[in-house]
Amino acid sequence: MPWVVKLGELGRPGVKSLPDAGGARMPGAAGGPRSGLAAPWPEVDLDERFGELDLRNDSDIPDVPPSTDSTPEILKRALSGLSARWKNWWIRGILTLAMISMFFLIIYLGSFMLMLLVLSIQVKCFHEIITIGYRVYHSYDLPWFRSLSWYFLLCVNYFFYGETVADYFATFVQRREQLQFLIRYHRFISFALYLAGFCMFVLSLVKKHYRLQFYMFAWTHVTLLITVTQSHLVIQNLFEGMIWFLVPISSVICNDITAYIFGFFFGRTPLIKLSPKKTWEGFIGGFFSTVVFGFIFSYFLAQHQYFVCPVEYNSETNRFVTECEPSELFRMKKYSVPPLLQAVLGWESVNMYPFQMHSIALATFASLIGPFGGFFASGFKRAFKIKDFADTIPGHGGIMDRFDCQYLMATFVHVYITSFIRGPNPSKLLKQLLILQPDQQLDVYKTLKSHLVEKGILQPSLRG
Repeated sequence: MPWVVKLGELGRPGVKSLPDAGGARMPGAAGGPRSGLAAPWPEVDLDERFGELDLRNDSDIPDVPPSTDSTPEILKRALSGLSARWKNWWIRGILTLAMISMFFLIIYLGSFMLMLLVLSIQVKCFHEIITIGYRVYHSYDLPWFRSLSWYFLLCVNYFFYGETVADYFATFVQRREQLQFLIRYHRFISFALYLAGFCMFVLSLVKKHYRLQFYMFAWTHVTLLITVTQSHLVIQNLFEGMIWFLVPISSVICNDITAYIFGFFFGRTPLIKLSPKKTWEGFIGGFFSTVVFGFIFSYFLAQHQYFVCPVEYNSETNRFVTECEPSELFRMKKYSVPPLLQAVLGWESVNMYPFQMHSIALATFASLIGPFGGFFASGFKRAFKIKDFADTIPGHGGIMDRFDCQYLMATFVHVYITSFIRGPNPSKLLKQLLILQPDQQLDVYKTLKSHLVEKGILQPSLRG
């Protein structure tokens, strides 16, 4: 609309007033008071009042420097004769195989290395998102933005991983007096650390850039929500058993790869404007491929204790162990085939693991809802005029470009486990009881004994 003037331009030569939608002028501006009011409002300096608020639209966002081509020279020379489309295909394919091979190696090295991998990915994703914010707004030279962002990352990680240590390493903590103090006052220490960062942010506020600084404060906290919280849930899922880590993550990877392949060869119908290269053919092909993959992959994993047992820390050997009697989810059962499918398959019953039924739910989410994490990331990149979050992986972009769908998946798996799978865990409860003082343990024993006597499980005359 022709009468719209940015607040930041008020007070400049040639800009004397700000008409309202009805054509009347704001009180105190040139042209007199607004019609219907008895007297004009006192004149105010809107620049001073609003501090030159940053109300730029998307087209005013500063351009982020384009990412450089990080493709190794040996690949560039080997693929120099191909078209850009096929060159990208081969680069993505080779690097995908390399990443999958590295992933299998880390799985072989054990659960601790997987936790380190998740933590490394979290830090790198945080760095990529924060760097975009820093590049976009660097011209304002705002103080402490990058330093405070990393400080808040440390605070939030200290809180979440401290909770994990207290939860899963209780016996280890009990043996060390220094750690007992940190665990006892963990939440207070975490809050104090965050409060220090909060005060530093308030002290860093600069006149005429208040709104922009609060934008960046929110930017940092949303980034923390996306990266740290979700990576913490990934590790929580891993402690339930490596299969709860591998099947969801592999399903997302499978969907990403098969959707790309189906879209590359058969894609004709655009799926969503946010991501023009995505097609319905790729989306549907990825869905069916992912469900089949998840069903078969879970069958092989369910046969091994290494993948199905909860990950527990053995304080005697100082190692993570995965030894247990597999639960009902990972014991073969016979299921009757629905009559409709009996005529097609020729089977009346089929033997499979109950977990395979859950894998269908996980794969369905990974292929139908998981991609919306990618669409969200595409919208984010379009808003800031960038093709990729970074150029860390040739042909793929940044780490965040490859893990944008995984964060939604982590939350779903955690909610799924707590809602439909997890029951009381006696070993975990026992660990918590061992931390208590002897008199507290005795109180628990007396209460439990009294309860068992009331239910008739123990005889009143029985003495412990």
